Amino acid sequence: MEPPEKILTVSELTAGIKELLEAAFPTVWVTGEISDLARPRSGHCYLTLKDDQSQLRAVIWRGTATRVKFGLDDGLEVVCRGHVDVYAPRGSYQLIIEEIQPKGLGALELALRQLREKLAAEGLFAPERKRPLPPYVGHIAVVTSPTGAALHDFLQVLGRRWRGADVLVVPTRVQGEGAAEEIAEAIAMVNRLATPVDCLVVTRGGGSLEDLWAFNEEPVVRAIAASRVVVVSAIGHEIDVTLSDLAADARAATPSEAAELVAPAAEELLAGLGQFQRRLQAALASKAASARTRLEAVAAARAFRRPLEMIHDRSRRIDELDARTGRAIEGQLSSAGNRTAVLAGRLESLSPLAVLGRGYSLTRRTEDDRLVRDISQLIVGERITTHFARGEAVSRVERLES
Repeated sequence: MEPPEKILTVSELTAGIKELLEAAFPTVWVTGEISDLARPRSGHCYLTLKDDQSQLRAVIWRGTATRVKFGLDDGLEVVCRGHVDVYAPRGSYQLIIEEIQPKGLGALELALRQLREKLAAEGLFAPERKRPLPPYVGHIAVVTSPTGAALHDFLQVLGRRWRGADVLVVPTRVQGEGAAEEIAEAIAMVNRLATPVDCLVVTRGGGSLEDLWAFNEEPVVRAIAASRVVVVSAIGHEIDVTLSDLAADARAATPSEAAELVAPAAEELLAGLGQFQRRLQAALASKAASARTRLEAVAAARAFRRPLEMIHDRSRRIDELDARTGRAIEGQLSSAGNRTAVLAGRLESLSPLAVLGRGYSLTRRTEDDRLVRDISQLIVGERITTHFARGEAVSRVERLES
């Protein structure tokens, strides 16, 4: 076989294929399922689109990836717009994705669902986190557009219901690029005020999902959840429910309803105060009547009609008790004297002195004063003392006889 006139290098062949493919498919729409998703630190996204029979490598450059509203995950079916490119170092073709949408579901709806599931798992929407609104407000902060109808409606209803509150308007953009960051910073600024407010209202008028999207973004939702001030969210109309509504302590369907939530109606409050006044007056009248009845009953008592009668009765009783006590003491003394005389007689009959009076005597050893009861206790020559009824005598033992 004769060699061809021109032999191509690998690079030349690859360049030719690249030129043909890129010219043949300058813009294509492709649908498939994401797999092998990789996100290096460069910010680019590398993935594979596949169906039941084939697969296609694809790339989303960082500039495009930052504009994707929803989260990319393996298994997600998407519709992509881009152009075919040949990656010469590997000799493979790939799809450069310039726009990507979830299949069968809008990008914003998918992003909203993904973020809602993420924040709900963190507990930001938990009912136990909700705080009650203060019954009476003196200072209210409103984060909204200063030129929107929402602020006008809020102030109009508030002025009609409750004129005792000061309103601080924190102006922000409520839609468009960068609006979410402004709203989050405004909420944080209200929490840093030197003079704290009683309530914070985040509000705007109705609109499409795109118009309200700033209140579905993560910075705003986290700022509301982190607020130390009680937050009321009033975004859009009644049918519009944003993630800010779920994170706030209370949700109002409209800005006008937000004013009704944070401020009581002055007429209702006055009516309630009037009712309390009537109940208090009735209670005081009842208390006074009851006290008057008790006072009259006390005044009619015998002790107050004849105050000295009881004293006289007690004095007479004391005199009677005193007389009875004197007689009892005299009786006790007489009885004790008789008993003492009897005992004295008995003691007298038993006294050794009485025995001595009948002619007996007691003998003691002079040396140790011991009573001599037997002759064996004496020694010849020993001195002894003899006691008589009257007096005593000292003698010496001359002889002992048994």
